[in-house]
Amino acid sequence: MTSFRPAPAWLADAVFYQIYPQSFADSNGDGIGDFNGIAERLDHLAWLGVNTVWLNPCFASPFRDAGYDVCDYLNTAPRYGSNDELAKLVDEAGRRGIRVLLDLVAGHTSDEHPWFRAAAGDPADDRYIWAPEGTPDGFVPSPGTRPGAYLPNFFAFQPALNFGYARENPAEPWRRPVDAEGPRANRSALRAVMYHWLGLGLSGFRVDMASSLVKDDADKTETARVWTELRHWLDGAHPDAVLLSEWGEPEVSVRAGFHADFFLQFGGPTDGLALRSLWSNAEGTVSEAWDPLDCFFDPDGKGSPRPFLKAWEQASAAVGDSGFISLPTANHDFSRLNCGPRTAGQLPAAFAFQLTWPTLPAIYYGDEIGMRYVPGLPDKEGSVLGPRYNRAGSRTPMQWDDSPGAGFSTAPSDRLYLPLAPSPERPTVAAQLADDASLLHLVRRLIALRTSTPELGPGGSVEVLHAGYPFVYVRGGRYLVVVNPRRDAASYRVDGARDAGALEASGVHIEGATITAGGFAYGIFDLRSAD
Repeated sequence: MTSFRPAPAWLADAVFYQIYPQSFADSNGDGIGDFNGIAERLDHLAWLGVNTVWLNPCFASPFRDAGYDVCDYLNTAPRYGSNDELAKLVDEAGRRGIRVLLDLVAGHTSDEHPWFRAAAGDPADDRYIWAPEGTPDGFVPSPGTRPGAYLPNFFAFQPALNFGYARENPAEPWRRPVDAEGPRANRSALRAVMYHWLGLGLSGFRVDMASSLVKDDADKTETARVWTELRHWLDGAHPDAVLLSEWGEPEVSVRAGFHADFFLQFGGPTDGLALRSLWSNAEGTVSEAWDPLDCFFDPDGKGSPRPFLKAWEQASAAVGDSGFISLPTANHDFSRLNCGPRTAGQLPAAFAFQLTWPTLPAIYYGDEIGMRYVPGLPDKEGSVLGPRYNRAGSRTPMQWDDSPGAGFSTAPSDRLYLPLAPSPERPTVAAQLADDASLLHLVRRLIALRTSTPELGPGGSVEVLHAGYPFVYVRGGRYLVVVNPRRDAASYRVDGARDAGALEASGVHIEGATITAGGFAYGIFDLRSAD
């Protein structure tokens, strides 16, 4: 494995919180969230115990893909505010012990980016991937005077930046080598973009589609080399900054140079089975390519934690102490925990697991109060990816209180970025703050327990005692965790559990060596108190 500078010490203690900026808090009443709105809500995150925030793309964009179509990497989108207002947000967050990461779209731009407009009129421009004549499969006809067609990276309006091809073919002259002029210029541009924002106080980047750079790169060897080069540069220029990847295969991405990678709903040879086997209940965002499965957090108890465990064990062994794996509750592309038939009563057990497993937890905004995925929304800025895959349902406005705009905005309902969840009983931060028994207070206590207990962090050991219902494991040789995601009670015998002290528990009882967990129960116990 390539030798990198060790990850900054702060990353091991990170509790990530993902903010979809247009849906979090609107300070100026235009119906779209913004930097000042986020700044006004930082006390909520500090109270919760979050110490690292990452923002979905906030660069200038025509917003045909919600900001992932960038037209200016060095300036923020006016809908969110100015560069100075972002810098102020970063400063205000830092005063509360919260670091801020930006989302870096590395593999493509908008077709409205000046780079692409120039390339569309200049056959010698090597910044994007162009077939000089015709329209090969997957390519899009040239919109300018330049003949031929360009290769998109996702949507047709997102031309792929040229980082080269892993394999050349004389019959396809657009297959430029990775050391050609265009790929070199794009690697240099990535460094310049990162240097610009890190200089304003940002703490790093979550990198969009990080595995997509070099084309026809089946084993990602050449793409990994790009990131290895950038990591070495970052280690020297900004050693306290981090790179998180949207890759979904930590055993590859971390070895390539990322400090951490997320288990995602896609990625790797199993196409994201690890995450989906935990949370995906065939509702909300569903790809037609996914094989049907019963998730572990299923009220009927049809699933198993084994697919997740297998993936985690494989990735953990490969990563070792060179980086981290992150486990999200959801994200802007995937269903929220509270989706379809899942009820609010099932969520505490999910958080008890997520916040005690040896991964870096990532909480998607609103999940801490149990916001629901909202089905049936219209396409919004490219949200619909398939007949059963509408990402808008996971992007609705944050529910702060029971005011007409839910505390998100003072704009009329028809001007909100997306509609509010329609249920009059939708959860809110204000209501749950007033209820010590709420999910919000539980998540806060679990984060505090994790923060104060190193054995519950990513470096503590884990011993799985029972990979079923209930799921039973021991962290750091001391802390017994019991999670029962199904509605029916389940039991398991653990020698030495008698008189273990409950640190946080609901519905779990220990009699002698027998642990009985009621429906949707969870418990975290200190075994040493039984000595």
